[in-house]
Amino acid sequence: MLQVLAGKIERAEANLAVIGLGYVGLPVACVFARAGFRVTGLEIKPARVDMINAGRCPIDGEEPGLPELLAEVVAARRLRASGDDQDLAEADVILIGVETPVDDRHRPQYTALSAACRSLGPVLKEGALVVVESTVAPGTMDRLVRPLLEETSGRRVNQGFYLGACPERVMPGKLLANLRAMSRVCGGSTPETAGVMIALYRHIVAADLDPADLVTAELVKTAENAYRDVQIAFANEVALICEAAGGDVWLVRELVNKSPSRQMHLPGAGVGGHCIPKDPWLLAYGARDEAEVRLIPAARAVNAGMPLHMAQLVAAALGEAGRPLAGARVGILGYSYLEDSDDIRNSPSEVLVARLRQLGAQVVVHDPWVREYRGELLDRLRGCDAAVLMVAHRTYRDLDLAALKSVLRTPILVDGRHVFSHQGAGRAGLSYYAVGVAPARDDKGL
Repeated sequence: MLQVLAGKIERAEANLAVIGLGYVGLPVACVFARAGFRVTGLEIKPARVDMINAGRCPIDGEEPGLPELLAEVVAARRLRASGDDQDLAEADVILIGVETPVDDRHRPQYTALSAACRSLGPVLKEGALVVVESTVAPGTMDRLVRPLLEETSGRRVNQGFYLGACPERVMPGKLLANLRAMSRVCGGSTPETAGVMIALYRHIVAADLDPADLVTAELVKTAENAYRDVQIAFANEVALICEAAGGDVWLVRELVNKSPSRQMHLPGAGVGGHCIPKDPWLLAYGARDEAEVRLIPAARAVNAGMPLHMAQLVAAALGEAGRPLAGARVGILGYSYLEDSDDIRNSPSEVLVARLRQLGAQVVVHDPWVREYRGELLDRLRGCDAAVLMVAHRTYRDLDLAALKSVLRTPILVDGRHVFSHQGAGRAGLSYYAVGVAPARDDKGL
């Protein structure tokens, strides 16, 4: 059966289904449809189903090429969205791209993944290939996905169906570009299955496609995001040290990175998104009680604390101006977790806003990409005692600081993303505070 499926994949004749049409599933459905496959997308949100079938992209933010591609493949009847599980019955290949969050005790919550497997199992076609693109803890494919599919389908893996893990490597703002240019790990339940997965993804990926077993694929994806989290945490901790010691983390970083094989990451106001805040916990969960995990929790604590540090910077800046935080009006610039995106998952701004309100501040939020917070920027900030830059949207990079100063009641700018500088803010008459930069630092001569 696997050889027959391989032939259909090579000829782009296999019927594809994608479960979950969000940031992961929608672009992958579109690119496979462009490659000639007939694709059905399963989505639980009726409004999203209708929007996609009308050829309109449900993802806001800058996603180069995605709205146009979606309209093209829907018009060509290569992609259709559905909310009916029965539409999975004819699928030769099923890709699962649903969210896999962690709870407040850092344990995986596989509600969506389990539901996807339970929906798929009863209609799973004999000889079909099921590939999980969602990021999961090491061991999840063998302990959760395989048993669920076997139980609900009545078939056995590598006999009645085949199983793979090919974790996504995309990020908002670069969805199509990442799909094409980023390498992928094709973890199969057998080496032959991994080979068929490589043939499948070769239709849409120009980079390396590496065969592996299931657990290796799970480990690679969680490890790469844990690596980023640890590196960012180091940069953030150096930034905190620079503030305390009277230094400038950006100058320190520049000079550190001149040393061979050094690449200090960017510090900032916090780490957000669906992946980095939770994937390190998924990796750690793979150890269970078999290994002591110390570095990953420490890094998570540093990064999770940065929005709270931003609140401390705001309080210190207001204190220098003779204003208490309680009762102050604070304007937050940016609510998504990523510049020029509408994605608010695990937004550092959400944490900051909650903390400022807890301390008695009045908070107003602006974000050009998040529907709830759109509006004219300067009107939103009028009468504020501080403007706090949390997201480096292009709108804010182009901000006229003199105009900003003219609408603020207290001329304070707190920069969490290194968009501005002491000099530029000073010329506009603003008091400037930033992550990793000592407030009293003299920039002259640098």
